[in-house]
Amino acid sequence: MHLVHVVFTVLSLWLRACCVGAISFHLEQNSVKCLKEEIHKNVLVTGEYEVEEQQGLKTDLKVTDSSGHILYSKEDAHKGKFAFTTDDYDIYEMCFQSWLTEGSIRVPDQLIILNTKHGVEAKNYEDIAKVEKLKPMELELRRLEDLSEAIVKDFEYMKQREQEMRDTNESTSARVLYFSIFSMLCLVCLATWQVLYLRRFFKAKKLIE
Repeated sequence: MHLVHVVFTVLSLWLRACCVGAISFHLEQNSVKCLKEEIHKNVLVTGEYEVEEQQGLKTDLKVTDSSGHILYSKEDAHKGKFAFTTDDYDIYEMCFQSWLTEGSIRVPDQLIILNTKHGVEAKNYEDIAKVEKLKPMELELRRLEDLSEAIVKDFEYMKQREQEMRDTNESTSARVLYFSIFSMLCLVCLATWQVLYLRRFFKAKKLIE
């Protein structure tokens, strides 16, 4: 039991560092600020946001993928949550856009707090325990299993990216080598042509025999 707690704690800290992001920033009036994040395929993403209310200032929130598909949209956002599951490995964008209502004067910048989670950290294990009637030990083992699976998937993805980068480097090196050989052959041909041309020219001018 103690070992399970230790392992679970280590894995939890590791995933919290890479799967959870809580940030706050100020948004000027009539401006747009977007946050981008790369996320794997079939990953649950949840977010919770809070927008400071300013009189005469409204802020819209829109979550999209790289193709422009809208995953979540909220006009005049104040406080709320959103959730979606990724269809593919992609870059997902969360944009806050503020604008002044008609007749309003300049107001202070809005404070925006955004907390996003994805993967294992986004799952609600309390609901899972209630639905599947899991005991505390069983629930903790379920979390440990999900954490381990997430780590394995991350390592598999990193291995795949490493292989792709290695293939790209090898392909680039081969192309550079072929281009270098082609350039050297062109230079040799050009130098040979210049020597023959100058030889004929000097012979024509009777400067050499």
